[in-house]
Amino acid sequence: MFTRIQLELPKFEAEMIPGVGRHYRTPDGSLYPSVTTVMSYESKQSIQAWRERVGEEEANKISNQAATRGTKIHDHCESYLLNEEIDTSNLSLLDKQMWDRFQPQLDNISNIHALEDPLFSHHLRMAGRVDCISEWEGKLSVVDFKTSRKLKKKEWITSYFMQCTAYAIMFEEMTGIPVPQIVVAITVEGEFPQIFVEKRDNYAEKLLNLRLEYERHCKLAR
Repeated sequence: MFTRIQLELPKFEAEMIPGVGRHYRTPDGSLYPSVTTVMSYESKQSIQAWRERVGEEEANKISNQAATRGTKIHDHCESYLLNEEIDTSNLSLLDKQMWDRFQPQLDNISNIHALEDPLFSHHLRMAGRVDCISEWEGKLSVVDFKTSRKLKKKEWITSYFMQCTAYAIMFEEMTGIPVPQIVVAITVEGEFPQIFVEKRDNYAEKLLNLRLEYERHCKLAR
């Protein structure tokens, strides 16, 4: 059984702004871009190059499959951490194998502080919905769940670490509780899961630089 630490976090929703992406309207009325919107700015050129290389039809097929799989695995992670019964009947055989290998990793989690909760930061001028903030092997961490068709190298996923760092900063700003560690847990097609554990402060400067670059880009695009 997983224990939930009850915190009074405000509820607010995302809205899509045409041509700009997902934004969140915070309780005080501020409108901030989502973490994923800012992160996608960094990877925009590499994604476009990949789409040109494999072709639009194949790229759309792979992207849709990845999005569907990611949603299902995330939903199962949330249900498991909420101590709900897991129904894997909607998973393909391959997706079920990925889930079965991934589920034991979730047992490293305890004392859940946030689960699929919206967070924001006036300092970062960003917002988003965090997968999980909990203790991971006894240390308070932002835990992000990912799915992948292939194994990742650490140097390929800097954006994942920056994303987690953003949530850690948001949570501390909103609650006063520091989150020093970030964990990226990836379930990989045909492989055993990858777990990357990093220090939040190692990616804070990179995150701030990206946020400023994104703001400059948006101003120039107006």
